[in-house]
Amino acid sequence: MQLRYNYRAYPDAAQRRALAKAFGCARVVWNDCLRDRKEAHAAGLPYVKSAELSRLRITQAKHTAERAWLADVSAVVLQQSLRDLDTAYKNFFDSILGKRQGRKVGPPRYKSKKDARQSIRLNSNAFSLSGDGTVYVAKVGNLKVKWSRRLPAAPTSLTVTKDSCGRYFLSFVVDTEPDILPGLETDTGIDLGLSAFAVLSDGRKIDSPRFLRRAEKKLKRLGRELSRKAKGSKNRAKARIKVARQHARVADRRRDWHHKASTQIIRDNQAVYVEDLAVSGLGRTRLAKSVHDAGWSSFVGMLEYKAALHSRTFAKVDRAFPSSQVCSACGFRDGPKPLHVREWTCGECGTVHDRDHNAARNVLLEGRRIVAAGRAETLNTCGAPVRRTHVPAQRGEAGSPRKGQSTQAGIPGLQSREHVKIGSCQTQGASAK
Repeated sequence: MQLRYNYRAYPDAAQRRALAKAFGCARVVWNDCLRDRKEAHAAGLPYVKSAELSRLRITQAKHTAERAWLADVSAVVLQQSLRDLDTAYKNFFDSILGKRQGRKVGPPRYKSKKDARQSIRLNSNAFSLSGDGTVYVAKVGNLKVKWSRRLPAAPTSLTVTKDSCGRYFLSFVVDTEPDILPGLETDTGIDLGLSAFAVLSDGRKIDSPRFLRRAEKKLKRLGRELSRKAKGSKNRAKARIKVARQHARVADRRRDWHHKASTQIIRDNQAVYVEDLAVSGLGRTRLAKSVHDAGWSSFVGMLEYKAALHSRTFAKVDRAFPSSQVCSACGFRDGPKPLHVREWTCGECGTVHDRDHNAARNVLLEGRRIVAAGRAETLNTCGAPVRRTHVPAQRGEAGSPRKGQSTQAGIPGLQSREHVKIGSCQTQGASAK
């Protein structure tokens, strides 16, 4: 399995300047190569191959006066930027041809130096972990890192990111084996909501923390201060960073809470079933702010990859399943109900139901039927060897260690059992617990 470990980095002034130069060079290579492919497409010419772009926009460009500064950064950074562009085009083509699941992916777009978030990617040839707890990045230097957890193995790739509020993060991708937990006899269905974040089929309720709502007053005040600053001024830039830091604080708290809640659910149950909600659709309704504040998609993604990591069963119940309309006692469908109806009585058997608890029980029953019908993958629960499950890291990661490459001595935590995957099992990143 591929897991991602995220750490906070603290570069000094010279290293920040070197990273800014690397961010800019990677962006320029991306834009130059994208422009060549767009112009070739507009002229009716064949798709420009990566080898040709690498020769023109990296190798030969370094010897020109206009792009001579590309030689000031690691060549790995530039080559990885081109590989990321190839990945973006592949995702776009696969989406058009129907080979890629999920929402449609648009064509690659130009990157701007005004973007608050910048990043570069490196393979194992351009970075190394030192015994003194620093991370050496080619042509940047030894970066000071806050090791919040220990790495289980030598990383295969590194992403250096600067977020919108000026923080630097190092994200390592590590190949590791699944951490199989002892088998249990319990399983649960989960009904996600807004009044209560989640209701489990055994009756337990997880209250919604509402991190954005709690920070809303401060965000409004910071937004007013930002709006009063003159555009292009240094004071406006400082005010923007204050707003970004507050939003980052809200996101960090939500992510931390999601990790703790999802880990507890996975550890307490052998099988977890959850409804496949249309979050993107709900995000366009009058409940949009509350829906995004809850972060259902991130939470479900954590449940999914942690189930694969710890040899648990996970299944999604179709969003068309009427979990709130069916009596979990007798199976009678009592029809749709408005949201303000939180309790109802079954017209067939007379059972009084809490709306959310009844929905969670129905999700559990439907999830069991899905697994029994073989429409969801179940992992071995008897302690026998389990088939290798691949949980991909963020798409476009660079490189892997050469065959026979040994792990490095002195790296913080090469033997730890604390496995962490940052983000959902398909895409985006987050901090882990």
